[in-house]
Amino acid sequence: MKIFHGIENIGRLKKPVAALGVFDGVHCGHIKILKGAVKQARKIKGTSVAVTFWPHPQKEGSLYSLEHRLRLIAKLGIQASVVINLNPHLRKLSAGDFIKNILVKRFGVKYIYVGKNFKFGKGARGDVKLLNRLSREYGFKVKAFGVVKVNHEPVSSTLIRALIRTGKLKEAQRLLTRPVSVLGTVIKGSSVARKLGYPTANIDPHHEVTPPPGIYAVTVIYNNKKLYGACYIGRKPTFGISKEKHIEVHIFDFKKNIYSEFLEIRFVKKIRDDKKFSDTSVLAENIKKDMISIRSLFMPSH
Repeated sequence: MKIFHGIENIGRLKKPVAALGVFDGVHCGHIKILKGAVKQARKIKGTSVAVTFWPHPQKEGSLYSLEHRLRLIAKLGIQASVVINLNPHLRKLSAGDFIKNILVKRFGVKYIYVGKNFKFGKGARGDVKLLNRLSREYGFKVKAFGVVKVNHEPVSSTLIRALIRTGKLKEAQRLLTRPVSVLGTVIKGSSVARKLGYPTANIDPHHEVTPPPGIYAVTVIYNNKKLYGACYIGRKPTFGISKEKHIEVHIFDFKKNIYSEFLEIRFVKKIRDDKKFSDTSVLAENIKKDMISIRSLFMPSH
């Protein structure tokens, strides 16, 4: 998938079918829109394009980082993504001018795929009604998708964020159609876990929403390989509570130096809550028990 940051460098794309949206989380509702654009582009021998925005237009805490979002969009078969930087100039652009100057003049868009409740442009005044009206003037077609409901509840990134924060990972997984995960870069840590016999990769999650503190059984995606491990999320209470929440993952049978590289951590099961132990030897004993139970989950023969 080609990625264009900003609209300045985009050449003319062949018969673009544009899926328009923030697509934060790339949940089941977003997947429907994006896959629809891929299908239509194939049908007309055009180009499927995801037109997305950064930072989040509603100034909400993002469910996923931009990098994570783009990786998931690419997996759906989208051929190009355009990341529109919501700078002060673009925030002032009216919805009509956004359609005319960016989607029509810059892209030469043939089809626009959106969710029925999507709003855009200055003051979020642009909507499907405006798209339909201007489609007749500029000669593109619009397909609007209704809100997807699961168990009679509308699926939204806001709902998924709340489910992850409160530890309802199975419910969030159902709405995402895949395991809850965090994508981040590996950074230097304090090496405390290494001294306890379980070296960990410390993760900077790039402002992604993370599950509550605790020990989790996880799968780890590194260089498209699936590995197994244990993830700790918390403030290290045994060592005096840290101001920041730490995310560390111990990958089983893995010794590679991976500083500055990306890891995706997929949460499989919560093993226990984070807690303060009387000293480091008791903590080490508990970590050992955690590792045994997580290994047996993934590798029953161990």
